[in-house]
Order: sequence, then structure tokens, then C-alpha cells
Amino acid sequence: MAGPSQPQVTDEVWDDDRVKSFLEMEAYGGNVDFHVLMRAYRGMRPADFERFLPFFIDANHDLDATDDQGRTLWTTIEEHRQGADFIALRKKHQQSSSQSA
Repeated sequence: MAGPSQPQVTDEVWDDDRVKSFLEMEAYGGNVDFHVLMRAYRGMRPADFERFLPFFIDANHDLDATDDQGRTLWTTIEEHRQGADFIALRKKHQQSSSQSA
């Protein structure tokens, strides 16, 4: 069940512009890259998040950005029910970006 800060995901179609729009989100204090990753995680289905990661990486954002307590998104979500799907996508894209470098 989604709460007020996490709208329920429906079957709507997300085009590239909508996925990329998360890159323009502003953080009100804290690490901008962490904020963008967290918002994308909360707002996207795994398939959309997978499309988002290359845009995030290509824009030179930090996959290992931390919050104020020094935690990455990945350590924060590792115990979430759906977290494993997102962590697997991160590993997949981290490997592909290091192979193309």
C-alpha cells in the first residue's frame, strides 16, 4: 500500500522524457545524487528504473552517493521487499558502464 509520499504505481506508460525528468529533481539539503536515486527508486517500477540508470550514469551522477548518515541507496533498500530487484539492476549497469570505459 502506497502512502502519501509514495504514489501507487499504475500501468501508465513512461516515456524517456518522463524517466529523464528525475535527473532534474532538486534536493533540499543533502546529496543531490542520493536524493535523485531515492526518488527514482520510490517512483519507478524496476523496468523504468533500469531505463533510468544509463541516463543517470551518462550524466556523471554518482551511483554510490550517500545520505546524511553515510548510507547509499543500495544499503538503505537491501532489506526492502522489492529492493533486491533494484540492487540487481544497479550491479548490471555498474558492470556494463565499467566494461565500456
